[in-house]
Amino acid sequence: MIEVLLPAPVRSAEAFADTAGEPCFPGEEHLVARAVAIRRQEFVTARRCAREALRQLGFPPAPILPGPRREPRWPAGVAGSITHCRGYRAAAVARTADAAGLGIDAEPHGPLPVGVAESVTTAGEMEMLRALRFADPATHWDRLLFSAKESIYKAWFPLTGRELEFEDARLTIDPAAATFTGRITVDDADPALKVMTGRYLIGGGLVVTAVLVPV
Repeated sequence: MIEVLLPAPVRSAEAFADTAGEPCFPGEEHLVARAVAIRRQEFVTARRCAREALRQLGFPPAPILPGPRREPRWPAGVAGSITHCRGYRAAAVARTADAAGLGIDAEPHGPLPVGVAESVTTAGEMEMLRALRFADPATHWDRLLFSAKESIYKAWFPLTGRELEFEDARLTIDPAAATFTGRITVDDADPALKVMTGRYLIGGGLVVTAVLVPV
C-alpha cells in the first residue's frame, strides 16, 4: 500500500502480519525487554520492514535505535519513517539527496474515539470534516485528519528537533486528488516547512498517509 503514496526515490516495505516467535534483531532487544507480547511483535516486524527498506538503498542490516523522542535514528544521509497499527506495519526511507524528510502513518479506518476529534482539530477543521462527511459518509475523515497530522509530525520533528502539537498544523483535504496540505502555524517555523503536503490511501480497513519534504 505505502509504495503507492511515495515517489520512486523512496524505498519502502510493509507487512500485514507478524511472524510468531520472531526474535529481536541483535542490539534492539533492550528496547522492548519489558514490552507486552503484542507490542514486542509489532516492534520486531516494523523494524524488519525498516531494514528491508534500507537494504533497497544499499545499507547492510544494523540495529535501528531510537532518538530522544523515540523516533528512529537512521544512517547518515537517510530520511525515514516507521508506522504500525493493528494489522499493518511499514517503513519508508530515502536518501536525503532525494528527500529532506519523510513521514508515514497508518490507522484503522474507523471513527476516532469520542472527544478525540475536538482535541486534534483547529479552527475551521471541524467544519471541513462535516462537509466531507456530508459528501462521503463512508470515509472516516476524522481518522484521516489524525493520520495526516501524524505523518506531518514525523516529517517535521527530525528536521527541527521541536515538538509540533495537533493544533500547530491546519489541515485541508482534497478528496478528488486524495491529497492533504498542512499549514504550520508555529510563528518561527522554517519557511521551507510552513506548508507540508501529502497523499493518502484508504483500503483494506486502513487509512495510510505519507508526507515527503522536498530537498
